[in-house]
Amino acid sequence: LGMFSELKFLVPWGHVAAKAWGHSEGHPVLCLHGWLDNANTFDKLIPLLPRGRSGSSGWLVLCGQPAHLITLSLSDCYYVAMDFSGHGLSSHRPAGCPYHFLDYVTDVRRVAAALQWRRFTLMGHSMGNFSFSCCFISPQFCFLYPEMVDKLILLESLGFLLAPEDTEAWLKSKRRVIDRLLSLEEKPQTPKARSPEAALQRLLEANSHLTAEGGAILLQRGATETPTG
Repeated sequence: LGMFSELKFLVPWGHVAAKAWGHSEGHPVLCLHGWLDNANTFDKLIPLLPRGRSGSSGWLVLCGQPAHLITLSLSDCYYVAMDFSGHGLSSHRPAGCPYHFLDYVTDVRRVAAALQWRRFTLMGHSMGNFSFSCCFISPQFCFLYPEMVDKLILLESLGFLLAPEDTEAWLKSKRRVIDRLLSLEEKPQTPKARSPEAALQRLLEANSHLTAEGGAILLQRGATETPTG
């Protein structure tokens, strides 16, 4: 496991970089680094992971002690450690764009899709220690996509905490945002040319609160005239 390869995954603003250990046919393990770190966080850990993968599923928390590492029992694995956007060798987001925790979760979803991983082990280190658990990416991904994660390994992390009354609404809204965004990225649409009348009709259909007069005013600045319409 001492040898590794470099990977790049295309994203709309550039690429997400990663490094991989092991054979791609092995059990997939996605490794997420901590706050202001990068994929090299795992350089010393991954070569020390023991042989003999357990077939059981579940949740596992590592406390950083060697005795705990022995119980991990992962072998024949394919470890991929990604650099989050703006970290390591990954592209920075465009100037003026903030780095929000949900964007990091979306990056994980993008990388899993690029690797064509339907189910994998997720190993995450830290990712901030403020605002309670809002910056812990691994637990959030597991919460949003539990069907994709067979094991969760947390290094120096508290997990992800939500008030019970907020859980369902948070899950539905955040997963819908990510899925919708990635769906649009997969099927880029070219702008459609419409006549002024058709454009106004489309705007009114999508915004029932608008009047025809108000819609026409908005289209003066919200549409571009082309030779075809």
